[in-house]
Amino acid sequence: MTISRRHILQSALGAAGLAALQRPALAQSQSMDSARILTGFPAGSPIDALCRAMAEKLRPDYARSVLVENRAGVGGQLAAQALKAAPRDGSTCLITPMSILGVYPHTYKKLAYDPVADFIPVSNCVTYGYGLAVGSEVPASVTNIQQLIEWFKANPGKANFGTAATGSTLHFTGVLLGRAAGVELTHVGYINGGNMLSDLVGGALPACVSSISTLRPFHASGKLRVIGTSGATRSRFLPQVSTFSEAGYKDMVFSEWYGVFLPARTPQERVSRLNAAVAAALAAPEVAETLDAQALEVSPSSPSELAALLKRDTELWGRRIKSVGFTSYS
Repeated sequence: MTISRRHILQSALGAAGLAALQRPALAQSQSMDSARILTGFPAGSPIDALCRAMAEKLRPDYARSVLVENRAGVGGQLAAQALKAAPRDGSTCLITPMSILGVYPHTYKKLAYDPVADFIPVSNCVTYGYGLAVGSEVPASVTNIQQLIEWFKANPGKANFGTAATGSTLHFTGVLLGRAAGVELTHVGYINGGNMLSDLVGGALPACVSSISTLRPFHASGKLRVIGTSGATRSRFLPQVSTFSEAGYKDMVFSEWYGVFLPARTPQERVSRLNAAVAAALAAPEVAETLDAQALEVSPSSPSELAALLKRDTELWGRRIKSVGFTSYS
């Protein structure tokens, strides 16, 4: 479903007004002394920027002190494990990409947490899309996906694309796009996005799939070219770039989201309070500015809507990963 920026702004302003009315009630229900936001990724990442913006706005109504705790490692799993073991009083929440809860059950044979039984959905925060980009190895005459596919077919030894994470939605997006176009693409996995982008800019890697947030500054500077995006509609952050669907690949619509979760068996009153606090935080103009800089679209939700979204994407990516034939990690 496509949602206009005006609709998002109206919804955000409505949430802000509601939050303002609720603020005395929140204060009366006694804010906690301290709270933590867990994230499975390092400082400086887009999700870290979101967490720090949220922490600022959750003070003082939700808690008088709110700290961000980076538990980077094992692709974000350490943060999920920490939430599972956290107190069930609303003092510790996790802001996580969908992948850690919706994709990992299909790519790991065993997880130290159950994405459904161990966590309570609170609210979605943002959504974002992916981009297909080419670097200096690909001729400047290649400006769209169809031309890239033709170049790959003419140069099968160079039909490679990179991502910063093997077994990720980015990895599977590239494989599925290649298959839809009738060309087998070889995935090149990198430990971090910096090395991948260096190879792309330097000509050692012809193409990559990454988040629009990561690719946008390089596209703007001319160091690489984003030639396709994964959303159902064009990204407002790269409006001149056509979508995979526009290029003729109607089923190739991919996106990711960051959601807020609490430990299982947290009292409903705390879940509701945090949901209201998240909506108010996302409506703040300074938070919207931070998210715009990261090419993230505000997308708050109710707890039940987030639960339904996780269920849908877990099933969707399960089918996609099975079709790719990915061998699960031990």
